[in-house]
Amino acid sequence: MENYLSVLNEKQLEAVTTSGQYVRIIAGAGSGKTRVLTTRIVYIIKNWGIDARKILAITFTNKATNEMRSRINEQLPEDAGKIHISTIHSFCVTVLRQDIKHLGYPSNFTILDPDDQKSILKEAFKYLDIDSKKYSLSGLLDYIANMKYALYSGEDAIASALNPFEKGRAEIYDFYLKRQNELYALDFDDLLLWTVKLFKLHSEIREKWQRRFQYILVDEFQDIDNTQYELIQLLTTENTSLYVVGDPDQTIYTWRGANINIIMHFEQDFRPCQTIILERNYRSTRNILGAANSLIKFNRNRVKKNLFTENEDGEMIIHYKAQNEIEEANYVVSTILELSRKGYDFNDMAILYRSNYVSRAFEKALMDMKLPYVIYGAVRFYERMEIKDALSYLRMLTAADDLSFKRIINVPKRGIGNKTVDNILDYARENRITMYEAAKTMNFSGKTGKSLKEFIDSIEKWKQAITDMKLEEILQMVLDESGYKVMLETSDDVKDVDRLENLKELINDMYDYTQVNPEATLDEYLQMVALYTDIQSDREGKFVSLMTVHSAKGLEFKNVFVVGLSDGIFPSQKSMEEGLKGLEEERRLAYVAFTRAMENLFLTESGGYNYATSTAKQSSRFLDEVDEVFIKPKGKTLEQEKSYNPDLFNTTGYIPPARRGKANIEVGDRVVHDDFGEGVVLSVNGNFGDIAFEYPYLVRTMSLNFPKLHKKEKNDDE
Repeated sequence: MENYLSVLNEKQLEAVTTSGQYVRIIAGAGSGKTRVLTTRIVYIIKNWGIDARKILAITFTNKATNEMRSRINEQLPEDAGKIHISTIHSFCVTVLRQDIKHLGYPSNFTILDPDDQKSILKEAFKYLDIDSKKYSLSGLLDYIANMKYALYSGEDAIASALNPFEKGRAEIYDFYLKRQNELYALDFDDLLLWTVKLFKLHSEIREKWQRRFQYILVDEFQDIDNTQYELIQLLTTENTSLYVVGDPDQTIYTWRGANINIIMHFEQDFRPCQTIILERNYRSTRNILGAANSLIKFNRNRVKKNLFTENEDGEMIIHYKAQNEIEEANYVVSTILELSRKGYDFNDMAILYRSNYVSRAFEKALMDMKLPYVIYGAVRFYERMEIKDALSYLRMLTAADDLSFKRIINVPKRGIGNKTVDNILDYARENRITMYEAAKTMNFSGKTGKSLKEFIDSIEKWKQAITDMKLEEILQMVLDESGYKVMLETSDDVKDVDRLENLKELINDMYDYTQVNPEATLDEYLQMVALYTDIQSDREGKFVSLMTVHSAKGLEFKNVFVVGLSDGIFPSQKSMEEGLKGLEEERRLAYVAFTRAMENLFLTESGGYNYATSTAKQSSRFLDEVDEVFIKPKGKTLEQEKSYNPDLFNTTGYIPPARRGKANIEVGDRVVHDDFGEGVVLSVNGNFGDIAFEYPYLVRTMSLNFPKLHKKEKNDDE
């Protein structure tokens, strides 16, 4: 056996060397799917002599693309660059750059990112004289995407509107489509839809791309949606080998279109199909896997599998039930400190939650203890103000689109006001040209005219200069000569120091890009940035990671805290209302959360009041579904939990119970407080209890023997 195959286990080897035309790999969490996928590509080139240019590998993040390319490069440095490895959106861009002319668009079309889309929506509010307060931008973007996937034209949308709200939304959609056409711009949804349309309308184009790729491999197949699947089917002929890798138990993106039935029914669509299940986990301990397996077996719509590992049993899973959110957060943070003292780095710790709002108490506890942490999902690198400004300047040298023009025409300030910009926009619309072309054509007097001329002269000069310049040199030139760098250097805003550092990092990013892609053009770099959607932290140092479970997909940590495990929170209230389908998705989400842990897994919840359900908190049903043989319960009282040290904190609001007689008050009793009014007892712990009062007092933890508190009697209402 060749050396590169010797590291594979029996099932991995079968998955790599199979000669099946249609293959479905069910790859459990931590089972080495990336190794299998990359080794498969190396194998068919090395052992079968397949031309690397005939291979298409589709990933779903740029991070996965880079990792796959890097691994293949280690084995086949001479062939790695010939394989087309990309996200599905990036593949669509490749197709459309070559063949979109058949749909009446130029090959240098602009790719709109979400900020560009919102800019068009703001134009629509103004142009249509619609009150922007009536519509949320994110809601409109969802509506636009849904209408596009339903193949509605602007006229169709307006005709089907049933009330003024829908009509306004439809008119905005119609404006958006027309503005896109004026800009020759496509958004991310269009990249897929237009490629499908191109293949359907032009069989000769479809056949050209079918001939180009004989082997198609798709990663994260459980996350694809119907349009992406249709595209894959259009690329596949009776001579194509289709190899898909995924795990139905990790389908957690149905809310954005992922269809679990695609991977479940793959065997019916492509026959004969070979299914290989990878069940050996290399990440987690036996106890963690046992807990995850016992949970996910409650789902009906899945491919049956049972993860196993040759790792040690490891520590039992800790289930900690706190009296309230503050105590839950303080327990988590005190445990992090304890683990740190045992030698774990903060990078080894992750706090995972179902929804972002759950993070508040944990952030506060971490700040109280001055522990370093990072929240994933904050403003990403390419979305920061200064980065988008710099990229808009660079786009002026390629596409010179209206969105970039509007963003930087007065940054730094050049004395060009909104009225001038509006005049340029109106002239551009009337003459069906870009705003930049309009600015070059129109005549403005005084300071405005002088400033516009200087701006246009700079753009034209830079366009001429960039032909013989490296990418990073282009950006340095633009930042220096535009005055943008000086603007930040002379600013009194302390944040501008960080903005300068971010721009330096962007220069490094362009340099790194050219090292991997020495022949890359500025347009290709900008295309890569537009498609770059990975969640990534650009901070250095060691931090506790806080993130939603969705953000944690694909990551792993030695110590994982899954927090907020109450019905209505995790699983969410919405999913519980959706019934079986919604609960199965939430259970898959919990399964993903559990399997991020390598050595220690902590499951925490708190008592008190749940404002999402307007009821007392109830333990998550997922806790009951985990086999108790893997779980060690803690947290019944603070006195029983020695590892939790409340003296570390001065903000818990917890007072140890006094040694006196037990109050005659129980859970569910209605009580009256002299100052807070009437309330309901949610929980009792010794002589203390959580009591829900009316606004503004809400839930309070207090002594049940407090003189101002008494059980409500019948005559209290008299």
